[in-house]
Amino acid sequence: MSWLVRLFDLRDTLVRMVLLDLTGLCYLLVVPHSTSTPTTAQWVLAVPAFAVALAAHRRPVVNMVAQTALLAVAISLIDDFTINQVGASWALLEMTMRARGPRAIWLATALLVVVDLTDSIGDPPRRFASGVVGLAVEVGVPVLLGLVIRANRELSRQAVERALAEQRQHESESRAARADERSAIARELHDVVAHHVASMVLRVGVARHVLTDLDPRVDEVFDDVHGTGTAALAELRRLVAVLRNPDGVRGDAALTAIEPSALPAAIGASIDRARQAGVTVEADLDPAIGSLDAVRGMAVLRLTQEALTNVAKHAGTSALAHLVVAVRDGSVHWEVTDDGRGGVPPGMPAGGGHGITGMRERVEVLGGRLEAGPTGTGWRVRTVLPAPAAEASARSVPRDRAAAGSPVSEPA
Repeated sequence: MSWLVRLFDLRDTLVRMVLLDLTGLCYLLVVPHSTSTPTTAQWVLAVPAFAVALAAHRRPVVNMVAQTALLAVAISLIDDFTINQVGASWALLEMTMRARGPRAIWLATALLVVVDLTDSIGDPPRRFASGVVGLAVEVGVPVLLGLVIRANRELSRQAVERALAEQRQHESESRAARADERSAIARELHDVVAHHVASMVLRVGVARHVLTDLDPRVDEVFDDVHGTGTAALAELRRLVAVLRNPDGVRGDAALTAIEPSALPAAIGASIDRARQAGVTVEADLDPAIGSLDAVRGMAVLRLTQEALTNVAKHAGTSALAHLVVAVRDGSVHWEVTDDGRGGVPPGMPAGGGHGITGMRERVEVLGGRLEAGPTGTGWRVRTVLPAPAAEASARSVPRDRAAAGSPVSEPA
């Protein structure tokens, strides 16, 4: 029945009226009649019927009343009033489909029944009965068809509403599940990770004041550890705030992005921390990174931090690392390579952590592809972050994650 609803779509009323008028013209001009040609009276009554159907195609009540009145006149003046009869029946169909309530439908039906029966007044009982039976076609079929279309349209509307309600319920359940997951992660971060980091910062702070006459280099290490731990605690608190109430911190660009002008300084700070840990870092930074958009700027910063941390953990604190960040044709070319000079520190696993996985996910969100693997005696991690215009199209292309160059063992 869906095809029927589409055929009688309310937006196509004018098209249906045009087709109805063309059919009427064909009836008058082509179909044989009792006389050689349609009479003047037929044309006089047909033309207004055609005009009203077009002019009142958006006003079913006006069209119904006008067509019924023309039918009443045609019954009293001419023998062949098929044009006006079809016009009135079609107007009843449109009325039934578009009326706001059943009362208007039954009033229009009663009006057409009364007018149609005037043709049978005074006829013998048998012929009068035949006229009554003819009402099944002239009145019953339009009403029945209109009611079926109304019912199907209502069922379609209810189906759409149910689908939307189910979608909203599913989204609500998904949001609730994600909220529970965020709350659980926030509790772990707050109760476990943040607690231990806070204890470490506190103990380092106590050591700085209790231990006197230390070598200046040791005191510098204490200051660095204390500052790094304090910064880590601040980051943890912000992450906990995001996890517990994402809407409450929405719009805080520091959580997801970095100001472009601050990117060179932030990368420089990460390089300094790596050097303080003992890693020799050679940096080749393109001045154009200061004009990157905030999202890609944050990605470059996080990738740099993770890569230099991995160098210290897995290549050793005496390793040599080379950092390259360049902007070419709007794309960001980023690479970190180490010589593996120090080897893997004792007790440090050779790979299998989540660092590379997190870096790869961050890159793929921006439409890039992370390559990580051995090079010579060391390790190399590199990627290209496409320009924002190319990013959307890159995301839409399916990518085989296994083809992303995953090495046999990956640093954490």
